Amino acid sequence: MKKNLVYRRLLGYLRPYWKQLLLTYSAMLLATGFSLVVPQIIKQAIDEGLAAGNAQALYIAGAIILGIALLRGIVGYVQLFYAEWLTHRVAYDLRRHFYDAVQHLPFAFHDQAHTGDLMSRATSDIGETEQFVGIGLEGLISVILLMAGVIAAMFWESVPLALIALGPLVVLIAAAVRFGNVVEPMFKRIQEQMGVLSAVMQESMTGIHVVKAFAREPHELAKFDASNAEWFEKRYGLIKTWANNWPFFTFLVALSIFLLLWFGGPMALEGTITVGALFALISYVLMLGQPVQRLGFLVNLAATAGASSRRVFEIIDKPTEIVDSSEAEPLDDCIGAVTFEHVCFAYAGTRAVLQDISFHVQPGQRFALIGPTGSGKSTVTSLIPRFYDVSDGRVLIDGRDVRDLQVKSLRRHFGIVLQEPFIFSASIAQNIAYGRADASLDEIIAAAKAARAHEFISGFTEGYETRVGERGVTLSGGQRQRIAIARALLVDPRILILDDSTSSVDTETEHLIQEALQELMTGRTTFIIAQRLLTLKHADCILVLDKGRIVQRGAHAELLAQDGLYRQIYDLQLRDQEEFTNLVEVRP
Repeated sequence: MKKNLVYRRLLGYLRPYWKQLLLTYSAMLLATGFSLVVPQIIKQAIDEGLAAGNAQALYIAGAIILGIALLRGIVGYVQLFYAEWLTHRVAYDLRRHFYDAVQHLPFAFHDQAHTGDLMSRATSDIGETEQFVGIGLEGLISVILLMAGVIAAMFWESVPLALIALGPLVVLIAAAVRFGNVVEPMFKRIQEQMGVLSAVMQESMTGIHVVKAFAREPHELAKFDASNAEWFEKRYGLIKTWANNWPFFTFLVALSIFLLLWFGGPMALEGTITVGALFALISYVLMLGQPVQRLGFLVNLAATAGASSRRVFEIIDKPTEIVDSSEAEPLDDCIGAVTFEHVCFAYAGTRAVLQDISFHVQPGQRFALIGPTGSGKSTVTSLIPRFYDVSDGRVLIDGRDVRDLQVKSLRRHFGIVLQEPFIFSASIAQNIAYGRADASLDEIIAAAKAARAHEFISGFTEGYETRVGERGVTLSGGQRQRIAIARALLVDPRILILDDSTSSVDTETEHLIQEALQELMTGRTTFIIAQRLLTLKHADCILVLDKGRIVQRGAHAELLAQDGLYRQIYDLQLRDQEEFTNLVEVRP
């Protein structure tokens, strides 16, 4: 995105708050006007008071300056208050817009995105941006207006002296603009490295149990230090650039005053100009001194905001969730028939993950998928609720292409338990009711009982109001799985997807869950990705995948009679489960 477009878009966030903007800039104009009047009053005090020996003129000038100071304090309050308000209001809107965009980005984006980098954009980048939009922009415009007013006033006093004094200031302005162009890409690299640093930190914190289990703290510290050192090197380069330019800015202001005294002093002694006029000229240059030096900071701030907002808009502008076509229709009633017709799929920039997948699942059937890691099992189930669009072929629900259905209405009919269940840092009841916030406690308890989670939940002191730690860290793997299953069951879906949902529970717990599912899955089309024999034996049909292709299909006994991949998986992974189950059944 071009620089001018970034700033134009950023400033567009101010448009809804034009009233506050009007108050801010009206106050700024008044404050600037009061500042420009003060040297003129001092000039009159010198020429008509001190030089003429008129004490009354001095008293009047002092009273006027005091009154101006009072008025300037009032408008300064309005200016500062609303500039700060705009700063944080725009940050609120931008952060909300960013978060909304992240929520609607497709699975394909989140497959590759780093959480730490997204957090850095939402906090650090927006933080840098907000400083410019309110206070920074107002300060920049204030400096520009003050410069324009000072230049006009200086020419009003003396054209020759104004031309002499403004020479260094013109150089200063050009140097400040050049400085901004130099530091903007430097700030962009710094912010990008901060995103990398945040990603490293987030990954280490999330996997802290693994880090400690393998005593890899020194390794993680070294990895963090490397990223942190690279960030510091980039920041150090900016510090040197800033330090090399700032003294030059200060020198140019001092040079302007020197030239005024050098050429204006003799003119005042000769009477060409009054002493008061010379003092006014020096006052105007001094008045510009701090703001023009601040110009470097403001240009710096603008450069930072440009680089940071560009990173924020990169996320906002990414193609969002798979969108409905203009002719998409709602899926009000779902029977649950699922059909794949010659489906092929490849993730962006990768080879094909699925090739020529065709099958049909009748409403209410239990359909299991099995195969080696990376065979495409999870990808198949991700295409049904349209988390991804097929590269070729069609996925049909009740005979209708999912691309012809409204996404939200389609997904309302799904209950999904992902391979790694995510538990929010909230109460157990809130986690179970996540898909149905209006569910009653009785309904939550019924779902928990069906998932065989009620017993362990009741064992907690606070029961269903027990708050779990981040990512459900206070729960065991089996407990997290059963809460996730209860969450899926509560929405009463027509199509249920269990992505290896019993992989983290023991055999006894799995048996209890399967007993409940026998009743609860009645009338629901169910896709089960599992490596457990008990799950596979109860499936109406098993699809065996290998390298993205269907290599076998049929019921458990039917596939076991064949000399194929299913039999190999059974011999390697499942035979021990069956022998253990038989042993339990014959035990007195």
